[in-house]
Amino acid sequence: MTRLRIRHLTGFDYEGEATASYNEARMLPATGDGQLVLTSNLDISPVTSLHGYVDYWGTRVSSFEVLAPHERLTLTATSVVEVRRSAADERSLGWERLLAATAAATEYVEQLAQTPLTRPPDELAELTRAIVARHDDPCAAAREVCIAIGERMQYLPGATGVHTTAAEAWERGAGVCQDITHLALGALRSAGIAARYVSGYLHPKAEPEVGVTVAGESHAWVEWFCGRWHGFDPTNLIDIGDRHVVVGRGRDYADVAPLRGVYAGPTHSRLSVTVEITREA
Repeated sequence: MTRLRIRHLTGFDYEGEATASYNEARMLPATGDGQLVLTSNLDISPVTSLHGYVDYWGTRVSSFEVLAPHERLTLTATSVVEVRRSAADERSLGWERLLAATAAATEYVEQLAQTPLTRPPDELAELTRAIVARHDDPCAAAREVCIAIGERMQYLPGATGVHTTAAEAWERGAGVCQDITHLALGALRSAGIAARYVSGYLHPKAEPEVGVTVAGESHAWVEWFCGRWHGFDPTNLIDIGDRHVVVGRGRDYADVAPLRGVYAGPTHSRLSVTVEITREA
């Protein structure tokens, strides 16, 4: 078991005065799937009313509006989470049984369709078909596909943006965790394996020291269904463990963006994001 304290600070500085803003934040984790949320809180400045709800995909959402003029908007999400992941079980259904099981529930069917962000390039689809042809076990095939993508892609912050598609990232050969996850989703879905986007946090140290605060990461990884949901981090080529904290799930990044909104006022603003993670136990 690992206990992590996460502090996620987001700031918007406007080039002038915004007269109003309307926003949704997805920054607070929920209890479930091997993690227990001990405390969580979202502070917003300027002070505003806040409405919380759980969206269609099961993610906690904080909806708020700021109607007073303001030149800066800041959000500080603080959570303490105990994470205890069970050992990965690689046993899965065969291809025919998986097809039947996937078609039997909306939860899986909805994660089969490609989105504009996940649609894979032809080269990746061909690579996926070649890997799948070597495996009788869909879970083993999914793992090899994700590893192949992670090994092919260079992790390079700034090489892509939030609207970059999987095909564009593949052509560049570089991107961030969002891009690598979109590629994995597109490849797995092209093989008939239901797969979903997971947004959360990752402690960057393999053996984090207790009491030491480090610069953490807002992170993304993939889960595929092969008789059960199995999580894998294709960016770091590791299974999901005690360093990963889940915030939300969806079809792609657009379903779980940490902050989404609109404002009235200046045409330009500057975004700053800081994530700090401390292992407490």
